[in-house]
Amino acid sequence: MFSLAKILLPVDFSERCIGAARYAEALAKHHGSEIEMLHVIPHPYYEFTGMEAGGIALTELYANRARQLQAECDAFLSRELPGLKARRVMLEGDPSRQIVKHAHDGKFDLIVMPTHGYGPFRRFILGSVTAKVLHDADCPVWTGVHMEAAPPAASIAFKTVVAGIDLGPQSKSALAWAAQLACNWKARLVIVHATYSLEGRSGEYFDPDWRTQLAGAARESIAALQAEAGTKADVIVESGDAPDVVCKAAEEFKADVMVIGRGSTEGVLGRLRANAYSIIRQSPCPVVSV
Repeated sequence: MFSLAKILLPVDFSERCIGAARYAEALAKHHGSEIEMLHVIPHPYYEFTGMEAGGIALTELYANRARQLQAECDAFLSRELPGLKARRVMLEGDPSRQIVKHAHDGKFDLIVMPTHGYGPFRRFILGSVTAKVLHDADCPVWTGVHMEAAPPAASIAFKTVVAGIDLGPQSKSALAWAAQLACNWKARLVIVHATYSLEGRSGEYFDPDWRTQLAGAARESIAALQAEAGTKADVIVESGDAPDVVCKAAEEFKADVMVIGRGSTEGVLGRLRANAYSIIRQSPCPVVSV
């Protein structure tokens, strides 16, 4: 069921988090959501054995650092986003595990966080924390590689929503979530599906009707999904690699957000299971995995 009553915003005080917070603020203002900002401090690494004084010194250093981070957490975004109303929480432990556990225990409806890739190769990297959260979280996760380029929250609007579906088990949930978001924002909904590429290799016979048959079968399945979901979205079915097809459509339609399916215990399902990270890295807009 679609709900945005509670949004979790994990932060590490970076520029990427400022952009993510803008999206969280825009969603919260439109949907009347509560935002909780979460920072996780990793446990200190004790490498002292049989050195009690060293252990005490490290403990004091860690305590001082924790107080400093709490002050930073309390002040973070107060200047950049003065209109952001968020409860601030700081926890200790493994960041990805704490984010997933906190989201589950607090019954959050959405996690908003950047990909945390670094440097000029950011497009090809998905940060380990984000990757683990994507795999383990049992609520939708909103992420993307262009978070720091997010416009001011007041100017964020979702006019076009793309649902990238693979016709696997999670397609129904992904379409329902995308449709409800589009409805709430009075946005255009576009469904995109990539069929297998059947281009014959050199010397092989290739029946051109196969592509037509695959596309026809996919459109029938999508029509059934739409009838069940009560949607009348535009449908794009093309042959090729899923990341290329879906991201190309998002760019052509100037999508403001893309929604893909994700299983809570099995990772991303179907073709998108193998391609979800590539879709997130290549997408010109934020991606919500449901």
